[in-house]
Amino acid sequence: MSRSSYVEPTALGLVLAALQPTNRLVFEVMLATGLRVGDVLKLTTEQVKRQRFTVRESKTGKTRRVYLPAKLQLQLLAQAGRLYVFEGRTDWRKHRTRQAVWKDTVRCAAFFQRGGSVPKGATVSPHSARKVYAVGEYRRTGSLDDVRRKLNHDPAHMATTLVYALSDQLNADELRALGRKST
Repeated sequence: MSRSSYVEPTALGLVLAALQPTNRLVFEVMLATGLRVGDVLKLTTEQVKRQRFTVRESKTGKTRRVYLPAKLQLQLLAQAGRLYVFEGRTDWRKHRTRQAVWKDTVRCAAFFQRGGSVPKGATVSPHSARKVYAVGEYRRTGSLDDVRRKLNHDPAHMATTLVYALSDQLNADELRALGRKST
């Protein structure tokens, strides 16, 4: 399984608790907004000061409005850099890299996989947060169209939204199938 997996919020919470604080905050923004990790890392301090702002998604070039809960906004501003909220390690004019967040995530997930708190077959990555967000939105609204709009998916590719919104169901089935094959 090479793609990111949906991870139950309880298990993901364990991984988040073990992350470096800045990387945990990146995940919290992803879970609150559904943004991809690269778009979160590109947030500027000026954007976050406004609490509601527009983001141009790097992958698609589409724009979307984002709202940050007040508590999360304050946490972001408390650690924000001069230009980017998530400054690079060696240069404040660059943002933190996706690879830095990914590496920390994989390290922490592996620890909890060894202990059995995170399923062995799960591929936990920053993108897992986007799937958790989609499942949560679908459970909250019951509307695939709402999830599609929140993820900024193209209406012509509703199947993509369906995969995200039901990724908790798909993962459970995949894991059960893997278990049957190994016995």
